[in-house]
Amino acid sequence: MTRSTARGLPRPGSRRGRTPFRIRPAGASDADLLVRHRQGMWRDIRAFRPAELARAGPRYRWWMHRERTAHRFFAFVAETRAGDVAGSGAVWLQPSQPRPGRLSRLETPYIMSMYTEPAFRRQGVGSSLVRHMLAWARRRGFVRVTLHASEFGRPVYERIGFEDSNEMRFNLRSLGPGRPVSQERRRPGGR
Repeated sequence: MTRSTARGLPRPGSRRGRTPFRIRPAGASDADLLVRHRQGMWRDIRAFRPAELARAGPRYRWWMHRERTAHRFFAFVAETRAGDVAGSGAVWLQPSQPRPGRLSRLETPYIMSMYTEPAFRRQGVGSSLVRHMLAWARRRGFVRVTLHASEFGRPVYERIGFEDSNEMRFNLRSLGPGRPVSQERRRPGGR
């Protein structure tokens, strides 16, 4: 298993960090699994209705194929030593704007679609996958990895050493129940 130096945590493969899971690259034959796990992630977050999830599956499959073909999408599967799938996650090389300094690369690794099968939760599957992806990005010379954390995943990422950033967003249209359109602040005396 890949070694990690994230914030003093045990290294996978060390005595304290030994895990019963192995991480392997996902292949084209894992597409159904990755789509199912992505839908499971959204279902667990409770962000969308079942019909919306069903419609999103084929689009995600198409997008995943396109990005994999362009060498921008790299998924990983966690398995038990017996070969049972415990979870999966992916790194998407997200386009970035040019900037000076060490962050000048035109792609930023973005961890996404993290999912652990219910029977394997709270056993280190997510942490193992994230550490593997961080080591993967480090070996390729990247200096930063980003992600968006659900309330379920936030503690995992914080223990590994992820920090909140200053990202902001503005919703131009309603995104569904509980997601209001961002309101433009009115200037005093203006419209």
